[in-house]
Amino acid sequence: MIVSLWRVPVGELPPCSLPSGVRPWIMRRRATLVTFWVDYRPGGVLTYREFLIALVVHHGRRLVATSVAAWVDDERSLAGGRALWGIPKELGAITLRTQGRGTRGELTAPGAPAVRLTYRDVLRLPCRLPARGHLVQQSSDGTRCRVPMRISGRPALGRGRVTTGLEDPLSVLGRHRPLFSFALRDFRGVVGS
Repeated sequence: MIVSLWRVPVGELPPCSLPSGVRPWIMRRRATLVTFWVDYRPGGVLTYREFLIALVVHHGRRLVATSVAAWVDDERSLAGGRALWGIPKELGAITLRTQGRGTRGELTAPGAPAVRLTYRDVLRLPCRLPARGHLVQQSSDGTRCRVPMRISGRPALGRGRVTTGLEDPLSVLGRHRPLFSFALRDFRGVVGS
């Protein structure tokens, strides 16, 4: 899993629909996006790859995230993510290749330019770290859905970059560099329980 945190001008956010009762977390006229490139390998419920973009939002007094775009290369993941949690998943072809300290990724989806990731570890930490969080999503029936997540893995701080088409709604990622990126190797996670 490669995670990057972005601070982007509010006016450059791609159009997105937010669940009722949440609003973007804005500080100094910038919003915060978090991107996830994930390779779910054998041993879990499903084996697939995913590229997900989440917007950090206020939900009551808490800061949480809401997925504003997601692509997967598995129809079961697409159907489950939409039906169970209201995550706006679309189908795409996703590759993630790790060699040594580097990872390269690519998303291609119908009607959109390719999105590419390059990432390189700078500092690997010699431990497993746990994390918890949750997404707030709008279900297909209009209700708000809370999606809890628990994850642990071996972290590595690194440098990441995303390139996209110039006129693509995701070009905001190509025009900016992430504040920071990290990899979570050998991760284990539970979503929705």
